[in-house]
This record gives sequence, C-alpha cells and structure tokens, in this order.
Amino acid sequence: MNLQVWLISQVLTFSMATLLFGAEGEKPNLVYLLLDDAGYGDLSCYGQQKFATPNMDRLAAEGLRFTQHYSGSTVCAPTRCCLMTGVHTGHSYVRGNREVRPEGQSPMPSDIVTLPRLLKQAGYTTGAFGKWGLGAPGSPSDPAHHFDVFFGYNCQREAHTYYPKHLWKNFEKVPMDGQTHSADVIMSEALEFVRANQEKPFFLFLPVTIPHAAMHATEEYLAPFRKKFPQFEKKVGRYANTETKNPIAAFAGMMTQVDAHLGQLMQLLDELNLDDRTLVMLSSDNGPHKEGGHDPKFFNSNGPLRGHKRDLYEGGVRAPLIARWPGKIQEGKESAMISAHWDMLPTFCELAGVAVPQLVDGVSLVPELTGQSDKQPQHEYLYWEFYEQGGKRAARFGDWKAVQLNVNKSRNAPIELYFLPEDIGETNNVADDHPEVVARAIKIFADAHTPSEFWSFGPRK
Repeated sequence: MNLQVWLISQVLTFSMATLLFGAEGEKPNLVYLLLDDAGYGDLSCYGQQKFATPNMDRLAAEGLRFTQHYSGSTVCAPTRCCLMTGVHTGHSYVRGNREVRPEGQSPMPSDIVTLPRLLKQAGYTTGAFGKWGLGAPGSPSDPAHHFDVFFGYNCQREAHTYYPKHLWKNFEKVPMDGQTHSADVIMSEALEFVRANQEKPFFLFLPVTIPHAAMHATEEYLAPFRKKFPQFEKKVGRYANTETKNPIAAFAGMMTQVDAHLGQLMQLLDELNLDDRTLVMLSSDNGPHKEGGHDPKFFNSNGPLRGHKRDLYEGGVRAPLIARWPGKIQEGKESAMISAHWDMLPTFCELAGVAVPQLVDGVSLVPELTGQSDKQPQHEYLYWEFYEQGGKRAARFGDWKAVQLNVNKSRNAPIELYFLPEDIGETNNVADDHPEVVARAIKIFADAHTPSEFWSFGPRK
C-alpha cells in the first residue's frame, strides 16, 4: 500500500466510524470464530447435507454470506499469522508450521504489530479462546503478550487431542484430567469473558479446534450420528496416539457440537442486550483435512472445489465467511467479493476507529458489510506461498487462478491457469491458451514475495 493510498484510507477509516456510530457513538463488540480444518462445504448453509449447522445457518440468514472468501494459508499457523497481522504469506513472518519442543510453535517477534494490540489502543478488551500456534509458552509471542485474556491450547500439537492433560490461561498452566472435552471448557471460558466485559467494547477471538484431526465428540453430540451412520461402526480413526470408533459419526457430532456452542454465544449476546452492538463473523482456517478417519469425500467437505488442506487449489484455501450485525448488515444477503483473512485486521480497525498500519495487504470490508459495495476497495490479487510437498504458490486475480507446483525444484516450474467462472473445480488448465495471463501471474509471484530468513523456495537442506 503506497503512502498516498494509506493516508486516504485513514481518513476514510475515521469518517466511516463516525458515520456508523456518531461522533460519540459506541464502538461495536467484535467476535470472530475460526473453525479448524472445516471445508467450504462443511456448513449446511454452504451445501452440507449429512448434518445440519442451524446456528451457522442463522448467521447467514440474518447476515451476509461470502462465496469467494479465502483463508490466509492452507495450514494452521500461517493462517493465524495472516489474521493477526493483516498480510499474506508472501510478506508474513510465519509462512508454515515450525515446531518447537517440548510445546509450541516458533514465535513471532516481540514487537510485531497484531490485531489485538491495535484494538487495545482503541479501548477494547481482548480475549482469545481456543488454539494459538504462534509462539510457545513464555516465548516473545506467547498469546498472553497479545491478548488481555487467553485460554486454551498454546500448541497445535497439543490440540491434536480434545482430552488434554493441561491447557493455558494466560501464563498459567491449567491441569486437566484427560477426560474432559476441551471444546466445552474453552467455550465456557469464552462466555464468561463476554459476561465480564459486557459494559465496554470487546474483541472475542475464537480459534476453536473443531473439527481438526482426532475425531472426538462428546456423547451428547456423537450418539445421534452413531445411529444415523451405523455402517461405519467398525471403522476406527487413528491420529496422534488416539483411536476413535466410527469417526464418520464423530465428525458430524463435532460440527454439531461447535454449532451448538455458537448458539450458546448468540443466546448470551441476546440476554445481555449486546446483539445490536456486536458483529459476529465466522470462517475456517483452511480446507478440509483427511486425517483421523475423517472422510471429506463422504461429507463432500470441499463442495465443488478441488483439493484439501495443504493444497493451493480452491479446496485448500477457499473458506466460508459469514457476518451478522443486526441493524448494520442487511439480512439474507450474499457477496461474491474476492476477499481473504488478511482483510480482517483493516476491517476491525476501521470499525474500532484505529489507524491501520501502512504495510498491510488487506482491505477493509466495512463498505461491503454495510451495503455500500460501490465504495468497496478491491484486491488487485490474492497470493499464497507454501513450502511443504515440493513448494507451491498461487494467485487469484480477477476471474483467474494461477497455481505453480514443485517450486522447490524449479522457480520456472509450469504454471497452471484456471478460469474460475467456468471451472470452479479447476479441472481445465488453460495456460497454453493464455500466455499473457500466465505472464501476469509470473509478475504477481515476483512482486508478492519478500525474502525471509526462515522461508525460501529451493531444495531442502
């Protein structure tokens, strides 16, 4: 973002905040729920037919449903970094999963500018409940250095089971009995955060662990689907030293469980008269996984899209996004705007009335959310890079999608090109027919990437 555009954006930020809330108006509460490995087709309002997600469907019916929204990455940690910092993986500090032992992932720098830190400047109380993955306990980017309150898993590996021996509350290690489903405990803490902060604006970040990896649902939600899918009773799902009988039933139970948790949150917002003052958004961190006995083909988890988690095809990075804000977002609308997780930081900053950092890749979605699509800034392109499975990069620009594989072997590896309006499933590579579009993709790949001391394409050493 050049300086002139950035300065104009700051003026628009404060003028929009004044327009929405008045000079002395209340700032909205901000709630963002991030599902873990839920595919584009795993919500019934996006086509799921094997189970229902009525509370997610309610968000869509009473708000705005995006059909061309994208995750920050195709795996956990970099997506969360894109959300927290407002940049894509060509610029982000975290561009893949880098583990540390005995617990946690490699930290971000201690002085990195993040969304909760910006919102604190605007008077928000900030809380995160779920999975962090951006800095080990006690590291420079322990979540307690960013949020006023954190409760949940610091480490992605620890979150492979829903029956942990411990969780974290800020810097305190909280013992667990290994028999209590973590999702219930984490949501209970999140609801208490809302009750405790109902008198002032809050940012509630809910990076839940459902439906990632091990297929663990509590009996309340599992039992109905064991009856519905008895043909899978002999199937066993294995993941991270866990075993789950009938993982098909368990996956449906997990999605029902997290949907019920959303319902509890919505009910509490209504009881506390916070409904009209609260923007609730829901998305997923990447496409559906194929682990722990989960069968994304059976559930049609990626809908009409090609690919899964760790792919840069649409099935790996296109994500649901629903936004509900009574009185501000018109009910039952659909948006085809091309957007991404790195748009959340400028969106929330605009709503909070705080200046957006200059070096961000996101654009504020406030005009689109509030029915002013004619004033909505658009992306020149979206960009992803990923270093596993031979190295990959991809770009979405206009109606075109470019994907390049095997980049670690050759920076000049063939580029696949897809025209999404006619080929949402990315089955027909038309690169040979459009060399000028391929040339544009090559330029985007060069422009969007900045060097990193930790992340570079090339042979593994």
